[in-house]
Amino acid sequence: MSPTRVPIAPLGSIQKGRNAMGPLADDKWEPTPSMLEPYKKLAAILRTTPEVLYELDGKMGKITGQDGVMEAVANQNDALVSKTLTELSLTRSSTAEEIYTALIRRLIDLDQNLYELLDRPDLFKMSDGCGKLGETAFKVFTPPKGFFIKKEKVAELLEKYPPDNMLKHFGYSSVRELIEKEGFVSVVSALRFTQSTDWMHKFFDVAYNELKPEDFEERDVELKVLETKWLAVADKFLEKKYHNISHLKEYGVIFVIPLPIDTAGETMRMFTLIMHYLHEVPFYSNLFRKFIKDPDFVDKFKSLLRGDVSDKKIENERPVWRVVQTYLSKDNEQDFRLFEPHVNPEAEHWLKVSEDLGRLSRMLPGDGNKVDLGYWTGLDYVGDFFPSTSSGQAELVSFDLTDLIMSLVKKGQVKYLYHQQEALWNKIFSEYQGRERMNELVEENIITGFIKL
Repeated sequence: MSPTRVPIAPLGSIQKGRNAMGPLADDKWEPTPSMLEPYKKLAAILRTTPEVLYELDGKMGKITGQDGVMEAVANQNDALVSKTLTELSLTRSSTAEEIYTALIRRLIDLDQNLYELLDRPDLFKMSDGCGKLGETAFKVFTPPKGFFIKKEKVAELLEKYPPDNMLKHFGYSSVRELIEKEGFVSVVSALRFTQSTDWMHKFFDVAYNELKPEDFEERDVELKVLETKWLAVADKFLEKKYHNISHLKEYGVIFVIPLPIDTAGETMRMFTLIMHYLHEVPFYSNLFRKFIKDPDFVDKFKSLLRGDVSDKKIENERPVWRVVQTYLSKDNEQDFRLFEPHVNPEAEHWLKVSEDLGRLSRMLPGDGNKVDLGYWTGLDYVGDFFPSTSSGQAELVSFDLTDLIMSLVKKGQVKYLYHQQEALWNKIFSEYQGRERMNELVEENIITGFIKL
Protein backbone atom coordinates (compact mmCIF):
# COMPACT_ATOMS: atom_id res chain seq x y z
CA MET A 1 0.00 0.00 0.00
CA SER A 2 1.39 3.36 -0.93
CA PRO A 3 1.20 6.30 1.50
CA THR A 4 -2.35 7.58 1.75
CA ARG A 5 -2.91 11.14 0.61
CA VAL A 6 -6.34 12.43 1.57
CA PRO A 7 -7.45 16.00 0.91
CA ILE A 8 -9.05 17.55 3.97
CA ALA A 9 -12.57 18.69 3.23
CA PRO A 10 -13.27 22.44 3.31
CA LEU A 11 -14.85 23.76 6.46
CA GLY A 12 -18.25 24.27 4.93
CA SER A 13 -18.47 20.87 3.27
CA ILE A 14 -20.79 19.18 5.78
CA GLN A 15 -24.41 19.31 4.74
CA LYS A 16 -27.39 18.87 7.03
CA GLY A 17 -28.88 15.36 6.98
CA ARG A 18 -32.61 14.88 6.46
CA ASN A 19 -32.94 11.47 8.13
CA ALA A 20 -30.26 11.69 10.78
CA MET A 21 -30.90 11.72 14.49
CA GLY A 22 -29.46 14.33 16.81
CA PRO A 23 -28.13 17.71 15.58
CA LEU A 24 -28.17 16.69 11.92
CA ALA A 25 -31.94 16.48 11.94
CA ASP A 26 -32.33 20.02 13.19
CA ASP A 27 -32.64 22.32 10.18
CA LYS A 28 -32.17 25.37 12.39
CA TRP A 29 -28.85 24.26 13.79
CA GLU A 30 -25.64 25.17 11.98
CA PRO A 31 -22.27 23.82 13.15
CA THR A 32 -19.47 26.32 13.51
CA PRO A 33 -16.12 25.77 11.75
CA SER A 34 -14.40 24.98 15.05
CA MET A 35 -16.95 22.23 15.73
CA LEU A 36 -16.10 20.58 12.44
CA GLU A 37 -12.36 20.30 12.99
CA PRO A 38 -12.36 16.91 14.81
CA TYR A 39 -14.54 15.36 12.09
CA LYS A 40 -12.26 16.68 9.35
CA LYS A 41 -9.13 15.39 11.04
CA LEU A 42 -10.43 11.90 11.77
CA ALA A 43 -12.10 11.65 8.37
CA ALA A 44 -8.83 12.42 6.61
CA ILE A 45 -7.02 9.68 8.55
CA LEU A 46 -9.82 7.17 7.95
CA ARG A 47 -10.18 8.09 4.27
CA THR A 48 -13.86 8.76 4.73
CA THR A 49 -15.80 12.05 4.72
CA PRO A 50 -16.55 14.44 7.60
CA GLU A 51 -20.24 13.92 6.79
CA VAL A 52 -20.02 10.21 7.61
CA LEU A 53 -18.46 10.86 11.01
CA TYR A 54 -20.69 13.81 11.76
CA GLU A 55 -23.84 11.83 11.09
CA LEU A 56 -22.47 8.85 13.02
CA ASP A 57 -21.70 11.06 16.02
CA GLY A 58 -25.23 12.43 16.04
CA LYS A 59 -26.75 8.96 15.97
CA MET A 60 -24.37 7.44 18.54
CA GLY A 61 -24.82 10.43 20.85
CA LYS A 62 -28.57 9.95 20.74
CA ILE A 63 -28.24 6.24 21.62
CA THR A 64 -25.51 6.46 24.27
CA GLY A 65 -26.08 9.93 25.69
CA GLN A 66 -22.42 10.71 25.14
CA ASP A 67 -21.33 14.03 23.72
CA GLY A 68 -17.98 15.11 22.30
CA VAL A 69 -16.62 11.63 21.53
CA MET A 70 -15.12 12.50 18.16
CA GLU A 71 -13.43 15.55 19.63
CA ALA A 72 -12.07 13.46 22.51
CA VAL A 73 -10.63 10.84 20.15
CA ALA A 74 -9.08 13.50 17.92
CA ASN A 75 -7.55 15.22 20.95
CA GLN A 76 -6.19 11.95 22.33
CA ASN A 77 -4.64 11.20 18.98
CA ASP A 78 -3.04 14.65 18.83
CA ALA A 79 -1.71 14.34 22.37
CA LEU A 80 -0.11 10.94 21.70
CA VAL A 81 1.39 12.18 18.43
CA SER A 82 2.93 15.19 20.19
CA LYS A 83 4.20 13.07 23.10
CA THR A 84 5.82 10.55 20.73
CA LEU A 85 7.42 13.27 18.62
CA THR A 86 8.93 14.84 21.74
CA GLU A 87 10.34 11.46 22.77
CA LEU A 88 11.88 11.14 19.31
CA SER A 89 13.32 14.67 19.50
CA LEU A 90 11.07 15.79 16.66
CA THR A 91 8.34 18.41 16.27
CA ARG A 92 5.13 19.01 14.37
CA SER A 93 7.26 20.72 11.74
CA SER A 94 9.23 17.54 11.07
CA THR A 95 8.68 15.83 7.72
CA ALA A 96 6.86 12.56 7.18
CA GLU A 97 10.16 10.99 6.17
CA GLU A 98 11.93 12.15 9.34
CA ILE A 99 9.16 10.84 11.57
CA TYR A 100 8.86 7.51 9.80
CA THR A 101 12.65 7.03 9.94
CA ALA A 102 12.77 7.82 13.67
CA LEU A 103 9.95 5.36 14.42
CA ILE A 104 11.70 2.67 12.38
CA ARG A 105 14.99 3.27 14.18
CA ARG A 106 13.25 2.83 17.53
CA LEU A 107 11.67 -0.38 16.24
CA ILE A 108 14.99 -1.76 14.95
CA ASP A 109 16.48 -1.25 18.41
CA LEU A 110 13.61 -3.12 20.07
CA ASP A 111 13.80 -5.85 17.44
CA GLN A 112 17.47 -6.45 18.20
CA ASN A 113 16.76 -6.57 21.93
CA LEU A 114 13.94 -9.06 21.40
CA TYR A 115 16.25 -11.20 19.23
CA GLU A 116 18.72 -11.40 22.10
CA LEU A 117 15.98 -11.95 24.68
CA LEU A 118 14.72 -14.97 22.72
CA ASP A 119 18.26 -16.45 22.62
CA ARG A 120 18.82 -15.61 18.95
CA PRO A 121 16.23 -18.04 17.56
CA ASP A 122 17.33 -20.28 14.69
CA LEU A 123 14.18 -21.68 13.09
CA PHE A 124 16.15 -24.39 11.29
CA LYS A 125 16.90 -26.01 14.67
CA MET A 126 13.49 -25.72 16.27
CA SER A 127 11.34 -28.45 14.72
CA ASP A 128 11.66 -30.59 17.88
CA GLY A 129 10.66 -27.69 20.11
CA CYS A 130 10.11 -23.97 19.83
CA GLY A 131 12.78 -23.11 22.39
CA LYS A 132 12.78 -19.73 24.07
CA LEU A 133 10.51 -18.38 21.31
CA GLY A 134 7.58 -20.64 22.17
CA GLU A 135 8.32 -20.66 25.88
CA THR A 136 8.21 -16.88 26.05
CA ALA A 137 5.08 -16.56 23.91
CA PHE A 138 3.08 -18.98 26.06
CA LYS A 139 4.45 -17.45 29.25
CA VAL A 140 3.28 -13.98 28.26
CA PHE A 141 -0.13 -15.26 27.20
CA THR A 142 -1.33 -18.81 27.75
CA PRO A 143 -4.41 -19.37 25.60
CA PRO A 144 -7.27 -21.34 27.13
CA LYS A 145 -8.15 -24.78 25.81
CA GLY A 146 -9.82 -24.51 22.44
CA PHE A 147 -12.72 -26.25 20.72
CA PHE A 148 -11.37 -27.96 17.61
CA ILE A 149 -12.12 -30.77 15.17
CA LYS A 150 -10.92 -34.08 16.62
CA LYS A 151 -7.68 -35.29 15.10
CA GLU A 152 -9.26 -38.69 14.40
CA LYS A 153 -12.04 -36.98 12.44
CA VAL A 154 -9.54 -34.97 10.41
CA ALA A 155 -7.68 -38.18 9.54
CA GLU A 156 -10.98 -39.77 8.52
CA LEU A 157 -11.84 -36.86 6.23
CA LEU A 158 -8.36 -36.91 4.69
CA GLU A 159 -8.72 -40.61 3.97
CA LYS A 160 -11.97 -39.87 2.19
CA TYR A 161 -10.43 -36.94 0.30
CA PRO A 162 -6.74 -37.95 0.12
CA PRO A 163 -4.11 -35.21 -0.32
CA ASP A 164 -2.53 -36.84 -3.36
CA ASN A 165 0.25 -34.27 -3.82
CA MET A 166 1.52 -34.78 -0.29
CA LEU A 167 1.22 -38.56 -0.44
CA LYS A 168 3.09 -38.63 -3.73
CA HIS A 169 5.80 -36.25 -2.48
CA PHE A 170 6.62 -38.48 0.51
CA GLY A 171 5.80 -41.80 -1.12
CA TYR A 172 3.23 -42.88 1.47
CA SER A 173 0.43 -45.23 0.50
CA SER A 174 -2.14 -44.03 3.06
CA VAL A 175 -3.15 -40.99 5.05
CA ARG A 176 -2.75 -42.94 8.28
CA GLU A 177 0.88 -43.64 7.44
CA LEU A 178 1.42 -40.02 6.41
CA ILE A 179 0.09 -38.66 9.72
CA GLU A 180 1.88 -41.31 11.77
CA LYS A 181 5.27 -40.60 10.16
CA GLU A 182 5.03 -36.83 9.64
CA GLY A 183 2.81 -35.79 12.54
CA PHE A 184 -0.68 -34.34 12.63
CA VAL A 185 0.34 -30.69 12.95
CA SER A 186 2.86 -30.84 10.10
CA VAL A 187 0.40 -32.58 7.78
CA VAL A 188 -2.57 -30.26 8.31
CA SER A 189 -0.26 -27.22 8.11
CA ALA A 190 1.25 -28.41 4.84
CA LEU A 191 -2.13 -28.87 3.17
CA ARG A 192 -2.05 -25.12 2.49
CA PHE A 193 1.04 -25.30 0.29
CA THR A 194 1.10 -28.84 -1.11
CA GLN A 195 -2.45 -29.23 -2.37
CA SER A 196 -4.08 -27.48 -5.31
CA THR A 197 -6.63 -24.72 -4.88
CA ASP A 198 -9.30 -27.01 -6.33
CA TRP A 199 -8.49 -29.70 -3.78
CA MET A 200 -8.60 -27.20 -0.91
CA HIS A 201 -11.97 -25.86 -2.04
CA LYS A 202 -13.41 -29.36 -2.33
CA PHE A 203 -12.10 -30.41 1.07
CA PHE A 204 -13.49 -27.25 2.67
CA ASP A 205 -16.80 -27.14 0.82
CA VAL A 206 -17.61 -30.86 0.79
CA ALA A 207 -15.74 -32.62 3.59
CA TYR A 208 -16.74 -30.10 6.27
CA ASN A 209 -20.40 -30.69 5.48
CA GLU A 210 -20.08 -33.96 7.40
CA LEU A 211 -19.10 -32.32 10.67
CA LYS A 212 -21.28 -32.88 13.73
CA PRO A 213 -21.02 -31.68 17.36
CA GLU A 214 -19.44 -34.97 18.42
CA ASP A 215 -16.58 -34.38 15.95
CA PHE A 216 -15.19 -31.57 18.14
CA GLU A 217 -13.18 -31.70 21.34
CA GLU A 218 -11.43 -29.48 23.86
CA ARG A 219 -7.63 -29.42 23.55
CA ASP A 220 -4.64 -27.12 23.78
CA VAL A 221 -3.49 -24.75 21.07
CA GLU A 222 -0.31 -26.08 19.43
CA LEU A 223 2.65 -24.09 18.08
CA LYS A 224 4.96 -25.87 15.64
CA VAL A 225 8.07 -24.91 13.67
CA LEU A 226 8.00 -27.21 10.64
CA GLU A 227 10.92 -29.35 9.59
CA THR A 228 13.21 -27.89 6.93
CA LYS A 229 12.13 -30.55 4.42
CA TRP A 230 8.86 -28.67 4.02
CA LEU A 231 10.67 -25.67 2.54
CA ALA A 232 10.86 -27.25 -0.88
CA VAL A 233 7.08 -27.39 -1.16
CA ALA A 234 6.34 -24.15 0.70
CA ASP A 235 7.67 -21.61 -1.82
CA LYS A 236 4.35 -20.86 -3.52
CA PHE A 237 2.63 -20.46 -0.17
CA LEU A 238 5.22 -18.01 1.10
CA GLU A 239 4.89 -15.85 -2.00
CA LYS A 240 1.16 -15.65 -1.58
CA LYS A 241 0.99 -15.02 2.17
CA TYR A 242 3.96 -12.63 2.41
CA HIS A 243 5.07 -14.22 5.67
CA ASN A 244 6.02 -17.65 6.92
CA ILE A 245 3.64 -17.90 9.87
CA SER A 246 -0.02 -18.87 9.74
CA HIS A 247 -2.68 -20.74 11.67
CA LEU A 248 -5.57 -23.16 11.30
CA LYS A 249 -8.48 -22.08 13.46
CA GLU A 250 -10.41 -25.33 13.16
CA TYR A 251 -7.44 -27.46 14.28
CA GLY A 252 -5.95 -25.17 16.93
CA VAL A 253 -2.62 -25.03 15.13
CA ILE A 254 -0.11 -22.20 14.67
CA PHE A 255 2.76 -23.09 12.36
CA VAL A 256 6.04 -21.52 11.35
CA ILE A 257 7.93 -22.35 8.16
CA PRO A 258 11.66 -22.11 8.95
CA LEU A 259 13.38 -19.23 7.20
CA PRO A 260 16.54 -17.33 8.13
CA ILE A 261 16.07 -14.41 10.52
CA ASP A 262 18.32 -12.09 8.56
CA THR A 263 16.24 -8.94 8.08
CA ALA A 264 15.70 -6.11 10.55
CA GLY A 265 12.25 -6.49 12.07
CA GLU A 266 11.96 -10.24 11.41
CA THR A 267 12.12 -11.23 15.07
CA MET A 268 9.45 -8.71 16.05
CA ARG A 269 7.28 -9.69 13.08
CA MET A 270 7.55 -13.39 13.90
CA PHE A 271 6.93 -13.00 17.62
CA THR A 272 4.01 -10.60 17.27
CA LEU A 273 2.35 -12.76 14.63
CA ILE A 274 2.59 -15.76 16.95
CA MET A 275 1.08 -13.72 19.77
CA HIS A 276 -1.64 -12.45 17.42
CA TYR A 277 -2.65 -16.00 16.55
CA LEU A 278 -2.56 -17.03 20.22
CA HIS A 279 -5.38 -14.51 20.68
CA GLU A 280 -7.20 -15.10 17.39
CA VAL A 281 -7.50 -18.88 17.68
CA PRO A 282 -9.37 -18.76 21.04
CA PHE A 283 -11.58 -15.96 19.69
CA TYR A 284 -12.87 -18.20 16.92
CA SER A 285 -12.87 -21.27 19.14
CA ASN A 286 -15.34 -19.52 21.45
CA LEU A 287 -17.57 -18.88 18.45
CA PHE A 288 -17.40 -22.55 17.40
CA ARG A 289 -18.61 -23.48 20.90
CA LYS A 290 -21.34 -20.87 20.76
CA PHE A 291 -22.84 -22.15 17.51
CA ILE A 292 -22.10 -25.89 17.78
CA LYS A 293 -25.70 -26.91 18.57
CA ASP A 294 -27.32 -24.62 16.00
CA PRO A 295 -28.99 -26.48 13.10
CA ASP A 296 -27.02 -24.33 10.66
CA PHE A 297 -23.71 -24.77 12.49
CA VAL A 298 -21.78 -25.97 9.44
CA ASP A 299 -22.77 -22.87 7.48
CA LYS A 300 -21.73 -20.62 10.35
CA PHE A 301 -18.51 -22.61 10.84
CA LYS A 302 -17.54 -22.17 7.20
CA SER A 303 -18.45 -18.48 7.28
CA LEU A 304 -16.14 -17.93 10.24
CA LEU A 305 -13.28 -19.80 8.59
CA ARG A 306 -13.71 -17.78 5.39
CA GLY A 307 -13.86 -14.53 7.32
CA ASP A 308 -17.02 -13.43 5.53
CA VAL A 309 -17.78 -9.72 5.41
CA SER A 310 -21.24 -8.63 4.27
CA ASP A 311 -21.33 -6.43 1.18
CA LYS A 312 -24.88 -5.23 1.79
CA LYS A 313 -25.41 -1.49 1.88
CA ILE A 314 -26.07 0.15 5.24
CA GLU A 315 -29.44 1.89 5.23
CA ASN A 316 -30.79 2.63 8.67
CA GLU A 317 -31.75 5.71 10.63
CA ARG A 318 -30.25 4.18 13.74
CA PRO A 319 -26.47 3.68 13.99
CA VAL A 320 -25.18 0.56 12.24
CA TRP A 321 -21.60 -0.69 12.36
CA ARG A 322 -20.36 -3.33 9.94
CA VAL A 323 -18.30 -6.21 11.39
CA VAL A 324 -15.19 -6.61 9.22
CA GLN A 325 -13.26 -9.69 10.32
CA THR A 326 -10.39 -9.28 7.87
CA TYR A 327 -8.18 -6.56 6.40
CA LEU A 328 -10.04 -5.56 3.26
CA SER A 329 -7.28 -3.14 2.25
CA LYS A 330 -4.97 -6.04 1.45
CA ASP A 331 -7.19 -6.90 -1.51
CA ASN A 332 -8.70 -3.55 -2.43
CA GLU A 333 -7.73 -0.22 -0.90
CA GLN A 334 -10.89 1.34 -2.33
CA ASP A 335 -13.38 -1.20 -0.96
CA PHE A 336 -16.44 0.90 -0.08
CA ARG A 337 -16.83 -0.92 3.25
CA LEU A 338 -13.58 0.63 4.50
CA PHE A 339 -15.08 4.12 4.43
CA GLU A 340 -18.18 3.26 6.47
CA PRO A 341 -18.47 2.79 10.25
CA HIS A 342 -17.10 -0.65 11.14
CA VAL A 343 -15.30 -2.63 13.81
CA ASN A 344 -12.58 -5.19 13.23
CA PRO A 345 -11.71 -8.04 15.64
CA GLU A 346 -8.30 -8.36 13.94
CA ALA A 347 -7.37 -4.91 15.25
CA GLU A 348 -8.45 -6.00 18.71
CA HIS A 349 -6.11 -9.01 18.59
CA TRP A 350 -3.24 -6.70 17.62
CA LEU A 351 -4.08 -4.36 20.49
CA LYS A 352 -3.72 -7.32 22.86
CA VAL A 353 -0.35 -8.12 21.31
CA SER A 354 0.96 -4.63 22.14
CA GLU A 355 -0.26 -5.19 25.69
CA ASP A 356 1.51 -8.56 25.74
CA LEU A 357 4.77 -6.86 24.79
CA GLY A 358 4.34 -4.46 27.68
CA ARG A 359 3.72 -7.41 30.00
CA LEU A 360 6.84 -9.14 28.70
CA SER A 361 8.86 -6.00 29.35
CA ARG A 362 7.64 -5.91 32.95
CA MET A 363 8.52 -9.59 33.40
CA LEU A 364 12.18 -8.99 32.57
CA PRO A 365 14.62 -8.86 35.50
CA GLY A 366 16.22 -5.62 36.61
CA ASP A 367 15.00 -2.06 36.62
CA GLY A 368 17.50 0.42 35.24
CA ASN A 369 18.28 -1.21 31.88
CA LYS A 370 14.96 -2.78 31.04
CA VAL A 371 13.98 -2.94 27.39
CA ASP A 372 10.69 -1.12 26.86
CA LEU A 373 9.00 -3.64 24.57
CA GLY A 374 5.68 -2.05 25.49
CA TYR A 375 6.62 1.28 23.93
CA TRP A 376 3.84 1.03 21.32
CA THR A 377 1.06 0.09 23.73
CA GLY A 378 -1.79 2.55 23.14
CA LEU A 379 -0.40 3.84 19.83
CA ASP A 380 -2.30 1.35 17.67
CA TYR A 381 -4.89 3.93 16.51
CA VAL A 382 -2.51 6.89 16.34
CA GLY A 383 -1.46 8.65 13.14
CA ASP A 384 -1.26 12.08 11.57
CA PHE A 385 -0.37 14.01 8.42
CA PHE A 386 3.03 15.60 7.92
CA PRO A 387 4.64 17.36 4.96
CA SER A 388 6.54 15.07 2.63
CA THR A 389 9.72 16.20 0.90
CA SER A 390 9.36 13.51 -1.75
CA SER A 391 5.75 14.12 -2.78
CA GLY A 392 5.31 17.75 -1.80
CA GLN A 393 2.02 16.83 -0.12
CA ALA A 394 0.90 16.01 3.40
CA GLU A 395 1.22 12.27 3.97
CA LEU A 396 -0.20 10.06 6.67
CA VAL A 397 2.31 8.49 9.05
CA SER A 398 1.03 5.53 11.05
CA PHE A 399 2.37 5.15 14.59
CA ASP A 400 0.86 1.64 14.77
CA LEU A 401 3.36 -1.10 15.68
CA THR A 402 2.08 -3.64 13.15
CA ASP A 403 2.16 -1.17 10.26
CA LEU A 404 5.73 -0.25 11.18
CA ILE A 405 6.88 -3.86 11.54
CA MET A 406 5.48 -4.88 8.16
CA SER A 407 6.93 -1.75 6.52
CA LEU A 408 10.34 -2.43 8.08
CA VAL A 409 10.45 -6.04 6.90
CA LYS A 410 9.50 -4.82 3.42
CA LYS A 411 12.46 -2.42 3.70
CA GLY A 412 10.25 0.60 3.14
CA GLN A 413 9.14 -0.57 -0.31
CA VAL A 414 5.59 -0.51 1.06
CA LYS A 415 4.48 1.74 3.90
CA TYR A 416 1.57 0.06 5.60
CA LEU A 417 -1.26 2.19 7.01
CA TYR A 418 -4.34 0.04 7.28
CA HIS A 419 -3.75 -1.53 10.71
CA GLN A 420 -3.83 1.96 12.24
CA GLN A 421 -6.96 2.94 10.36
CA GLU A 422 -8.85 -0.17 11.48
CA ALA A 423 -7.68 0.36 15.07
CA LEU A 424 -9.03 3.93 14.91
CA TRP A 425 -12.50 2.72 13.92
CA ASN A 426 -12.39 0.35 16.93
CA LYS A 427 -11.22 3.18 19.16
CA ILE A 428 -14.15 5.38 18.14
CA PHE A 429 -16.69 2.61 18.80
CA SER A 430 -15.14 1.70 22.15
CA GLU A 431 -15.30 5.34 23.29
CA TYR A 432 -19.07 5.20 22.86
CA GLN A 433 -19.78 1.71 24.14
CA GLY A 434 -16.66 0.50 25.96
CA ARG A 435 -14.15 -2.04 24.74
CA GLU A 436 -15.72 -5.00 26.56
CA ARG A 437 -19.17 -4.23 25.14
CA MET A 438 -17.68 -3.81 21.67
CA ASN A 439 -16.19 -7.29 21.84
CA GLU A 440 -19.47 -8.75 23.07
CA LEU A 441 -21.36 -7.13 20.20
CA VAL A 442 -18.82 -8.37 17.66
CA GLU A 443 -19.30 -11.96 18.83
CA GLU A 444 -23.09 -11.60 18.88
CA ASN A 445 -23.26 -10.17 15.36
CA ILE A 446 -20.28 -11.59 13.48
CA ILE A 447 -22.45 -13.93 11.39
CA THR A 448 -25.05 -11.34 10.37
CA GLY A 449 -22.23 -8.89 9.76
CA PHE A 450 -23.82 -5.81 11.35
CA ILE A 451 -24.11 -4.31 14.82
CA LYS A 452 -27.41 -2.47 14.90
CA LEU A 453 -27.76 -0.24 17.95
